[in-house]
Amino acid sequence: MTRTLFSLLEYVPGVLAMPDQDVEVQGLALDSRQVKPGYVFIAVPGVFQDGHSFIHDAIERGAVAVVGLYPLRLPVPYVRVQNPRQAAAYLAAAFYDFPGRRLTVIGVTGTDGKTTTATLIWHILRHAGHPTGLISTIQADLGRRQLPTGLHVTTPDPITVQAYLAEMVENGLTHAVIEATSHGLDQYRVDAAYFDVAVVTNITHEHLDYHGSYTAYRAAKARLLFLLAETPPKARGNLRLSVLNQDQPDILEFLRRYAPGPVLTFGRSAQADVRAEDVHSGPGGLRFRLIGPGHRLDIESPLVGEYNVGNILAAWATTVVGLLVPAPAAQEAVARFPGLPGRMERIEMGQRFTAIVDFAHTPKALEAALQAVRPWTKGRVIAVFGSAGLRDRAKRRMMAEVSARLADITILTAEDPRTESLEAILEEMLEGALAQGAVEGETVFRVPDRGEAIRLAVRLAREGDTVLVCGKGHEQSMCFGETEYPWDDRIALRAALAEHLGLPGPRMPELPTKGQGPLVPPREDAVA
Repeated sequence: MTRTLFSLLEYVPGVLAMPDQDVEVQGLALDSRQVKPGYVFIAVPGVFQDGHSFIHDAIERGAVAVVGLYPLRLPVPYVRVQNPRQAAAYLAAAFYDFPGRRLTVIGVTGTDGKTTTATLIWHILRHAGHPTGLISTIQADLGRRQLPTGLHVTTPDPITVQAYLAEMVENGLTHAVIEATSHGLDQYRVDAAYFDVAVVTNITHEHLDYHGSYTAYRAAKARLLFLLAETPPKARGNLRLSVLNQDQPDILEFLRRYAPGPVLTFGRSAQADVRAEDVHSGPGGLRFRLIGPGHRLDIESPLVGEYNVGNILAAWATTVVGLLVPAPAAQEAVARFPGLPGRMERIEMGQRFTAIVDFAHTPKALEAALQAVRPWTKGRVIAVFGSAGLRDRAKRRMMAEVSARLADITILTAEDPRTESLEAILEEMLEGALAQGAVEGETVFRVPDRGEAIRLAVRLAREGDTVLVCGKGHEQSMCFGETEYPWDDRIALRAALAEHLGLPGPRMPELPTKGQGPLVPPREDAVA
């Protein structure tokens, strides 16, 4: 099929000025360095760089046309649009022949739990015999190949999203699950994906550095429901189903206003359409009674942490109630779901205490993680975490406050300081811990080097304690300045345990803060 610029522009909203000349299109690019001969370059104004500054570089590389925001005269056809980001999504959808129209597309957003919920939905659908693809912040499953989606990733750019969906169609898949972050929704990365089901796990405090206010952040999440409303009729049918959290009544009321079709609720509340009773949580996983429309089943899951009950309920409402997966198949799939890397992942090297890596990087997620381990920890809970630079500053103090209340020992350390002062970040966090009665050198420590922080936690741990390392989870790098350094919390924790136990093990990854131990050392009698 020949794709021309004019044929693609038929589907793009907000075109302000068209060129006189049509051209054949071989591809699309948002980055001038990715332009090849025959490509259309889409110039997007950004936070740090403006794509319009790279137009001439794109043309030199072979761009046959340019799409942008400003009135310009160029030696190639130029299309002026109201919103280049949104235009990119619709250009990509048209270029790849609208793959979302040939799939049942489930979108999952929320502050916490969206990756687990999205992957659970994918797992249940596959187990029930539905060929299903997945685009999450950890991986993409396109049917015949699986690939990681990046380092510090959010939802992929719209051209990549549409290319992935097209590959799913080509590979014979029938369903697609897309994890949609607030950044991805706000930046139109999943526009024209044509959702059939929208799942919102929860909405709490996060990303105010980008969105500016909680109201704007909440509105970004709600865009998933607006996109659900825009989905045209499909040959496969279109549910326009919204799956929402009954345990957040204010958020539920807000989101219901924008739901374009039926609403299913999940949660612990008796009013939820899909709810849980008699919940038992332990280091081996979860057991509870699940009650849904016309069925009551006993659920077992290896997932650790009571907060995962909500993720299971959301996935169940989507697949069993919404997409009519047989309940026994879903029950078996939940029991076999292995969990995700870096999500309450236990690290075992023969130590006499529990060691866990988790992705919790928001106040609510950290609270849930600490509450999850407390009931089955015989000794103390030792929490290690940081707060990212160039991100929401308010959560720095909030997370330290949460840990000072719920953990016995809090170790504050680096977590992607980027171009901010790590010392200043740790000072802000310390203030939150001290306000809750923590004492530096006894119950709270500042350790700039993350490797040294994990070593300190291991050194302090006694039999029956739990060491909980939070914030990085599955991520494979840490950013200092503008450089990404290789880093994996799971490798670092194994290295610290191996050193402590005198066993062979991996080498501790090195960061620019190498060797920077506690700013105030622990009392001698505190070290095991």
